[in-house]
Amino acid sequence: MEYEITFILPCLNEEKTLQYCLEEIKEYIKRKNLNAEILVSDNNSTDHSVEIAKKNGARVSICPDKGYGYALINGTKNARGKYCIIGDSDGSYDFSNLEEFIEGVRNGYDLVVGNRFKGGICKNAMTSFHKIGIKFLSGLANMFFHTPIKDYHCGLRAYNKESIEKIKLLQGGMEYASEMIIKAQINGLKLLEVKTVLRKDLRNQKSHLRTIRDGARHLCLILGLAINKRKYIIKD
Repeated sequence: MEYEITFILPCLNEEKTLQYCLEEIKEYIKRKNLNAEILVSDNNSTDHSVEIAKKNGARVSICPDKGYGYALINGTKNARGKYCIIGDSDGSYDFSNLEEFIEGVRNGYDLVVGNRFKGGICKNAMTSFHKIGIKFLSGLANMFFHTPIKDYHCGLRAYNKESIEKIKLLQGGMEYASEMIIKAQINGLKLLEVKTVLRKDLRNQKSHLRTIRDGARHLCLILGLAINKRKYIIKD
């Protein structure tokens, strides 16, 4: 590994917000004197996202398959760090306060997930409908898998690259977020949840999230993994 940490930003036409995120990460790396790189995993953006990423010193890896999960699988595969930190490119996650995430992976946790309900959700950052849906799906997953995670859909996470690659994540859409936690749990990885703040995203456009469709995909994944749990245990 060339770096201790790779910051991975999945990206699809994020020219309005990507630079803000990159500058915040670069400032944090400098302030904390981290041995780190920034990798933008781009889903074939048609705007200036790739140009902005390169201009700001980030490495770019093009992911040919569209989807949040595919972008993060691609980013993890191409990361040169021992640990990865992922977060959205829309300015909604606080990349200036990551101490608990980094401390968690350094102390041996394989996956550290943010909890936005404990850390604070800024005004207009999440609809009431989304809050209800997240709590329902997280509660359902915990009923089946007994994970220490209460906010299954928080996109700000840190993890050990080697550990996460071993559990063979496959989901291409938003349900990747649930797959990561569940497969980590059933394969005996060490999980930790820490507080994080959710800010209102900076885009003046529709979110990539499709509430009903993505919620249904999360639900189907949770039920499918619960029924076939043994199938997804990776044997050395």
